[in-house]
Amino acid sequence: MRHFLQRLPKAELHLHIEGTLEPELMFRLAERNRITLLYADIEQVEEAYRFRHLQEFLNLYYQGMNVLCTPQDFHDLAMDYFIRARDEGVMHIDMHFDPQAHIQRGVPLASVMQGLLGAVRQAEQALDLSVGLIMAFLRDRPVAEAASLLEQARDYWPDLHAVGLDSAESGYPPGRFADVFARAGELGLARVAHAGEEGPAAYVREALDELGVERIDHGIQCMTDDTLVERLRREQTVLTVCPLSNVSLGIVDRMAAHPLPAMREAGLNVTLSSDDPAYFGGGMLSNHLACAEAFGWDATTFLSLSQSAISAGFMPEARRQTLLGRLADLAWASGK
Repeated sequence: MRHFLQRLPKAELHLHIEGTLEPELMFRLAERNRITLLYADIEQVEEAYRFRHLQEFLNLYYQGMNVLCTPQDFHDLAMDYFIRARDEGVMHIDMHFDPQAHIQRGVPLASVMQGLLGAVRQAEQALDLSVGLIMAFLRDRPVAEAASLLEQARDYWPDLHAVGLDSAESGYPPGRFADVFARAGELGLARVAHAGEEGPAAYVREALDELGVERIDHGIQCMTDDTLVERLRREQTVLTVCPLSNVSLGIVDRMAAHPLPAMREAGLNVTLSSDDPAYFGGGMLSNHLACAEAFGWDATTFLSLSQSAISAGFMPEARRQTLLGRLADLAWASGK
């Protein structure tokens, strides 16, 4: 199964590029930028990565960002992950990034965009990897700040595929950002939002109704609301589920208790992603292997999950057909 899952053409729809910062790269960038970390060595960083809940993770997550200062830093961050992901059979990534977290540290938006766009172009040419860019708004920051960021990014609108909503969920309902998301829709950008991870199922409904999103990131709390489950099934809304992330943050206490099998049985359009792989136990291959072990899923199930993800990714149609063709070739070769 490991060999099959490594060869499986995968599309990752829920990936935060800042959440791919491995301890080794954190130390290299800190040295480059003459930044003193709170940790004496890599072992101390790895120990800090054993957090207990979402806010504890976010505290570490934003602290790690301090080493990202220049376009080269953002380029290196992205390429470091792109190479790892490609080695795991990932062919496409829809990549969230958080400009507000950098701008408030004094890092210009141009530095973020130049570094990330340079890495995306290099990956597309050298790694046969396509990348969709999702500019995410921090839901625990002021709505006006998000609106200002969207306008500030005017020069980069052609490079963006979507806007998103992330960071601390509890107490920050998505509807507050309705006007910002409406403006993004006017610009022709797709809209996605984190909802129903630590927040209630009502946040999923609110994101659909008030933000007009076409995808829900996480969404696992939908299973507490039968009416919502039926709507998601009927509309085939894509849910970008990140199982190892949910376990790492204590949303689900163990993989065997994860609602993913029940979500599939309910006919929901679920996909697999890694979220913040440096912090949550690994990337796409680790998440697939964990599901195979916990749920006993076979090759046919993973082929179906990959087909759903590829079909929903922010990529040119020609690229989509190429990846679906590679998936079909693997299915044929595997007798599925």
